[in-house]
Amino acid sequence: MSDLTEVEVLWLEKRIENRIRFGRVVEERKLDRHRRVLSFAPGSIFAFVRWTSNDFGTIISRIDILRAVARGQRCSTVPYVTPGGELLLRLSGWPKVEQVLQMVDAIEALGIDPADVAPDHWHHIHNRLSVNENPRPYTKARHQAWLHRQRVMR
Repeated sequence: MSDLTEVEVLWLEKRIENRIRFGRVVEERKLDRHRRVLSFAPGSIFAFVRWTSNDFGTIISRIDILRAVARGQRCSTVPYVTPGGELLLRLSGWPKVEQVLQMVDAIEALGIDPADVAPDHWHHIHNRLSVNENPRPYTKARHQAWLHRQRVMR
């Protein structure tokens, strides 16, 4: 049994797309033409986007931002994620998923890797969007405060 969190990504044209939006992959296995397993180290943060459609249109649109857990830690179960992860954000429905993806783009535009963002910010986005409110943007100052807090806590 590995300490890594594994995520099965799948792509079937115009039907299913399970992909990683950001995160630091430490290992990758190709299962077949359409499926791969990506692995993440404990404590790392990644975004998992799932989209499914049928002949009538989109039926699932979801984003989960998770922190990979070490063996034996509590975690939430998430389809395609083994053993699961600590949920920082979970939203469904294309309008909310699109908002989160735009926020990820804005963070990257600041020159910040979304995998390094303060976990509390992902909770904030989840909470605000869940009640149809606008979240505060992530800033370089907030990121510097988070990095400083991490150094002090070590």
